[in-house]
Amino acid sequence: MKITVLIENTAREGCGLFPEHGLSLYIEYRGRKLLLDAGSSGKFAGNAQALGVDLSAVEAAVLSHGHYDHADGLRQFFQRNSRAKVYVRPGAAGPYFAKDPDGYRYIGIHRDIWKDFRDRFVETEGVYPLAEGAWLTPETVRDPAFTGQAVNLFFKRGEDSFIPDDYRHEQSLVLEGEKGLTVFNSCSHGGIVNIVRGVLEQFPGKNVFATVGGFHMFSKGKTGMNCGPEYVCQVAGALKELGVEEIYTGHCTGEPALALLRERFGPNCKALSTGQVLYL
Repeated sequence: MKITVLIENTAREGCGLFPEHGLSLYIEYRGRKLLLDAGSSGKFAGNAQALGVDLSAVEAAVLSHGHYDHADGLRQFFQRNSRAKVYVRPGAAGPYFAKDPDGYRYIGIHRDIWKDFRDRFVETEGVYPLAEGAWLTPETVRDPAFTGQAVNLFFKRGEDSFIPDDYRHEQSLVLEGEKGLTVFNSCSHGGIVNIVRGVLEQFPGKNVFATVGGFHMFSKGKTGMNCGPEYVCQVAGALKELGVEEIYTGHCTGEPALALLRERFGPNCKALSTGQVLYL
């Protein structure tokens, strides 16, 4: 499979591509053309054109979860592609918020996208077969020892009640390759170890060779992480124990956490960047 990073938080200096807080991956797999997320604006589409990626040829799109930095670029995608459905989990259109020092900030899919293009969205349940060798999977393991450490993300219930987000609107794209399964989860809010364990349970007898996506360990605080270094090291160690051989991470992982992951996991833990091309 060939994976092209259409947009990510970082870009190599002088590459002529635009980074932003968001993520979008173009995946060529067994003759199929897939899109995972669309970033937080239309910039991913400009990058796609610069990289020679034809968005009109995408056959199926996947939205990893219901946050704007993965969904708002869909406006541009729908302008360039008139046929591909976007596969989402139930609840992806919910009212999701982040709690900042100044109060609650809306981070869900903006309503015009859901309203104007409702017929383009398909809600999936359980392990959903997207194509031969490709599935969408829910998060089924919720071990608190490896739950994601973000504590400022909420679901708005009613007029003024906010409850912690349980991330049931999050899903993984799982692709089977020669070396095993590759698990794509853009933010891994539920915890990447829990996600990999869930995939292994849902596909008995198979191995997870690689993970691609963010680990949601970044924070704007002075350490640059929303968790302690012990947690990061435990995650890296657990992924190795689960048989994961390669990690490609970025977006919401953050540089301090990435450095610790590399130290504990080894050189096969690599950073994502706008314009990067991976072959798995």
